[in-house]
Amino acid sequence: MGKERQKPSDAELLNLYGQGDEQAFRLLVNRYKNSLYGFLRQFINQQDLVEDVFQETFLQLYSSKDSFDTSRPLRPWLFTIAANKAKDALRKQQRKSAVPIGAFSDGDEMSFEDALGLLTSDKERPYEELQQSETAEQVRQVISNLPEHLKEILILAYFNKFSYKQISEILGIPIGTVKSRLHTAVGKFAKDWKASVASKEK
Repeated sequence: MGKERQKPSDAELLNLYGQGDEQAFRLLVNRYKNSLYGFLRQFINQQDLVEDVFQETFLQLYSSKDSFDTSRPLRPWLFTIAANKAKDALRKQQRKSAVPIGAFSDGDEMSFEDALGLLTSDKERPYEELQQSETAEQVRQVISNLPEHLKEILILAYFNKFSYKQISEILGIPIGTVKSRLHTAVGKFAKDWKASVASKEK
């Protein structure tokens, strides 16, 4: 039985890049560019800053070939760089939100999962396109108005599917803080989503 060609692992590509193989670096960029770009678009919501932070993140990867620990997963490390650079960029733009944190609320309205499902769904049906795009834009707006520390944890957990442990490493906070902050973020989103829907219905 012939052995099928397997994709090289991140560690293998990093080792190759460390030995001077530029193609290995390009393969790593292609492997993670879409998810990283999507994360930055949701987190920053400013196209010019997205482009800058995206380039800076991969530039740091490019320049870190001698110091990266290949025994650790690359994806959380890349998102750590991106999250830190995004926060720095937002601070420079003086865009940090001062919206107060709301309490967690359990309501019968459209659920948090349902709302985010509009953004994370892989399927797009033409007859729902207009309605979905309008609702998705409304969800994006609610998320973009969240305080920075709540917005980033929602995006990491729900859009990028990182585990509590990975989020803890990316943000440099204890797992208990990840859980409580995510709980608060969901509650704040639910409260703001309800207010947003109500204002559109007036």
